[in-house]
Amino acid sequence: MSTLEGKTVFISGASRGIGKAIGLRCARDGANVVIAAKTTEPHPDLPGTIYTAAEEMEEAGGQALACKVDIRYEEMVQAAVDAAVEKFGGIDILVNNASAIQLTGTLQTSMKRYDLMNAVNARGTFLCSKVCLPHLEAGDNPHILNISPPLNMEARWFRNHVAYTMAKYGMSMCVLGMSAEFASDGVAVNALWPKTAIATAAVRNLLGGEETIRKCRQPEIMADAAHAVLTRSSTDCTGNFFIDEEVLGEEGVEDFDRYAVEPGGELMPDFFI
Repeated sequence: MSTLEGKTVFISGASRGIGKAIGLRCARDGANVVIAAKTTEPHPDLPGTIYTAAEEMEEAGGQALACKVDIRYEEMVQAAVDAAVEKFGGIDILVNNASAIQLTGTLQTSMKRYDLMNAVNARGTFLCSKVCLPHLEAGDNPHILNISPPLNMEARWFRNHVAYTMAKYGMSMCVLGMSAEFASDGVAVNALWPKTAIATAAVRNLLGGEETIRKCRQPEIMADAAHAVLTRSSTDCTGNFFIDEEVLGEEGVEDFDRYAVEPGGELMPDFFI
């Protein structure tokens, strides 16, 4: 399978960044893309809404459904899934992309922010998976793909931002458990993470502004890697913690410079790699 034509892809946090890039890549195949995100009004610092994203995905060749969803709330997730099934007839793929981040130490992390990161990252991923799974089990070549890092229980990945690492690893533990739980049902559950920093609003705002962005790759590398994973057989490809560059290398990609914000320039490794 090399195309997602006709597939219905539910993506959390798809109004911008990596989620939107994955949606656009699916749309170019002719997929139905469900944009499950919070932004309905333009933000002064963050471009894009669920509606502008939907327009772009339809222009790219797919069909789109914009759903206002805060994945902390079960009723909103359920309503979006119900709307997707009503419009497109089912759900074949779930991409758990929505995430909250704050890279602070224990004493600098408020409990409000701790709760937000765990509610969005770990709980939100579990919730979206739980609600989508009955439809995925009936889908054709069903996949769940979590945008989360490899599980590595070394202190260096925790010591500078233990709350954030716990929340992101919660997404990865969903991969570890659900891939085994649903293997007999033919539902693939995998994780995908970038080898380098990716040019997103979070990186710009939290990790050094434009100077850092120049050391990043574009979100399209994650989109192409996600597409490669999602077109693999769900019965043969599950329980993996993929790295974008490694996935594309397996697909025969040799020129990674084309993904760089500044081709030929220095790249910043991702801090979970």
